[in-house]
Amino acid sequence: MEEEFEDDSWNNNAARSNAPEEEAESHEEPSENPTAVVSDCLQLFSSVDYIMEPGIFAQLKRYFQAGGTPEQVINQLSANYTAVAQTANLLAEWLIMAGVRVTDVQAMVENHLKDMILKTFDPKKADKIFTEEGETPGWLTEMIEHHTWRSLIYRLAEEYPECLMLNFTIKLISDAGFQSEITSISTAAQQIEVFSRVLKTAIAKFLSHPEDWQGAIEEVAKMVCHGQHTYVYSQVLIQVLSQEAKGGFIMKRLSQEITKYALKNNHNVTPITMALNGSSRHPQACEALTSMLSRNTLNPADITVLYRNYTSPEPPPIDLIRNPQFLDLLVDSLFKVGVKINQEHKSKYIYLLGYAASVCEIPTKKGQPKGHRVLNKDELKPTINAIEKVHAICNVSRGSSELIADISTLYSCIRFPVVGVGVIRWVENTVTEPSYFKLCTESCPLHLALLDEVVCVHASLHDQILRLLVRLFESKQDELEILVQLELKKMLLDRMVNLLARGCVVPVVKYISQCCTRGDTDISLIRYFVTEVLETVTHPYSSEFVQLFLPMVENEEITGSMRGEGDNDPVSEFIVHCKAHYTTL
Repeated sequence: MEEEFEDDSWNNNAARSNAPEEEAESHEEPSENPTAVVSDCLQLFSSVDYIMEPGIFAQLKRYFQAGGTPEQVINQLSANYTAVAQTANLLAEWLIMAGVRVTDVQAMVENHLKDMILKTFDPKKADKIFTEEGETPGWLTEMIEHHTWRSLIYRLAEEYPECLMLNFTIKLISDAGFQSEITSISTAAQQIEVFSRVLKTAIAKFLSHPEDWQGAIEEVAKMVCHGQHTYVYSQVLIQVLSQEAKGGFIMKRLSQEITKYALKNNHNVTPITMALNGSSRHPQACEALTSMLSRNTLNPADITVLYRNYTSPEPPPIDLIRNPQFLDLLVDSLFKVGVKINQEHKSKYIYLLGYAASVCEIPTKKGQPKGHRVLNKDELKPTINAIEKVHAICNVSRGSSELIADISTLYSCIRFPVVGVGVIRWVENTVTEPSYFKLCTESCPLHLALLDEVVCVHASLHDQILRLLVRLFESKQDELEILVQLELKKMLLDRMVNLLARGCVVPVVKYISQCCTRGDTDISLIRYFVTEVLETVTHPYSSEFVQLFLPMVENEEITGSMRGEGDNDPVSEFIVHCKAHYTTL
């Protein structure tokens, strides 16, 4: 892949460097008729403002070498000089003298020029001018220093991806440090150097913005999944980075999220994934796993093959079954209500999920043979027991009252992260049933109360739970009375406030802020949320929290009825504190 890019760029450079020589040779051919050359040049000189063209000096040289007279060329050039550019400059000066701001005049001229270039741009002519120069034109280097002209280059490069001049200019822009502006993947993917810099910028953004990791991951994944060549190159690069002792696990997570994005968009990346995870050394396990991932479904035969491999004295690497797609299939099969698993094979499903979730490989020490692995299985048996107990509860459809007898079992097992994931999947499957809230009589259903416990013990699952709560908050419950709907949404807001209190602050406040901005949420619900949050939080606050929350607190429509005469109420105290200690936009 890399060699293809390098070969292309080498050929392109060769074409650019050879073109002027070939053209020079063609000009010096003795068979060229001097009379025809003079006639051709005079025709060019008779065009409007030809003296302003970049190729004027080359044509003058041709003309004089063919025996043309100075008087004739002077007459032609001066007679056809209309001074379009100079007139535009003069009009710009008059506008400034008339009181128009310089920046407005500059924008006016630049925008008109951009529109003209977009309408009349000819990639063949651009490449010809580019090759005639023989080196990077000075005007091009100046051009890319200005954002206006860089944005023009980006638009043209999208429209004319084969243009050598534009591809070279994109590389110049990237070399100059403006790669973060190159948002078009099709433009960046044309050259490996440019794509590498854009990918590096996107990954750096993901690493430096943990509060918006989902958006950053989607941006990286969209870029990586542009084509097969970008996917393979990026995943190999990220795979190498994931081997680093410091931060390698973050890159591994990024790789897995990219794979999930690719699968979600119907790209068959299973062969690439299997090629990168070193599974070729274990052909039986590799074949079984590939079969299930390709079909996106589990089957007892392949599960049995994996089970035999992972219960052997020398099991395959654990990373092989720590595949997000495979783990999702296992969690669905064990924790979704009504999913039937052959009783003979159920223990194998549970063993593989427990193994993937609890066993860890201890790094080899110096002096040990290469490839030697030591496995820590201390948590395997307790994890398998917890999965078995919760699976027995979740696999049968039960109401809240029937679950009370199992509440202590659920709470004790939820401390295992894999069980926490399973409980979220089970709760989601249960509460999204259309009739669930219609039949529910509790102010807070037991299923949702279980989510509060998961929130308490597993910070890494906060985002999954917030997504579920948002989905429920935005769901239509038209069969319920209006007041019942409001009470239901208040109960969901209580769950969100609990999330906030456990550390998931910015995502929760950002969502409610968006609801407030959209204007599609009852104002009493926003007021309820603000009241609950003010009772929960205390200073010091992060600047991001203040930027999101303060506008809602200052909104008279939301908090007007909550304020007292003095500054002693929670609303006024929060506003006064923020104004004194934070700079708000």
